[in-house]
Amino acid sequence: MILFRYVLMLVVTLATINASAATEKSIVLASTTSVEASGLLANILPQFTAKTGITVNVVAQGTGKALDTARRGDADVVLVHDPEAEREFIDEGYSSTVRQIAWNDFIIVGPSSDPAHIIGGKDSVTALKAIASARAAFVSRGDRSGTNAAELRLWRAADRTSEALNPEKWYHDVGGGMGQALNAASAMNAYTLTDRATWLTFGNKGSLTIIIEGDSRLINRYDVIELNPRKHGVARLDAAKVFAEWLVSPEAQQAIGAYQVNGQQLFNPSAASPK
Repeated sequence: MILFRYVLMLVVTLATINASAATEKSIVLASTTSVEASGLLANILPQFTAKTGITVNVVAQGTGKALDTARRGDADVVLVHDPEAEREFIDEGYSSTVRQIAWNDFIIVGPSSDPAHIIGGKDSVTALKAIASARAAFVSRGDRSGTNAAELRLWRAADRTSEALNPEKWYHDVGGGMGQALNAASAMNAYTLTDRATWLTFGNKGSLTIIIEGDSRLINRYDVIELNPRKHGVARLDAAKVFAEWLVSPEAQQAIGAYQVNGQQLFNPSAASPK
């Protein structure tokens, strides 16, 4: 009986140690949806885990929600793409280190019939003014994502505030992810702003085609943000730092640049970032 109790206690102790070790070897990444939905994270994270033994559990959300998740202490590291929201996060004292890990671009897509007559242009602000003037259908994510923030910045440059846009019948705020916005645009033959990676992996294009690309205002940068230990528990921040540093390492940068879908590169490594 005594031997049985000893063995049982030993099993429980070992299980506790193993569970503790597993916890220490896993982190939560609050990530923008595009790097997850595009398949990039699924492609590169196994390389990181194989190298370090650290498992990365991804919570994919729009940038605003991802930063809120980190504010609540429910994430150990953040990967997002909204410079203004990131600056606010830093100014609030939540971040200790921010580094760019990749970039691509936004594009405006729309129906091949092009009711606003803007196809082939490179000026995104002029294009939005033409869409508004034509009262052509436009779909907005409306979800506080980095893409939604970029869209609203472009509308402000086109002299349209969100308060002025929302009552317009041609402006459709879907309050959802990029896939939902693209599906809505496809169904309504509407224009929308999308990141290129999601567009390349989107399978329900219908009549949608690329309308505007190549504007320097459409550059889309992705940053990894480490959290301030004074604002968060420190138990997993060391492992999160290992992950953040790996993302900017030559190994990860090569993997990011090499990732393709249907023969097309979705993300550029940060070293190749435009000025």
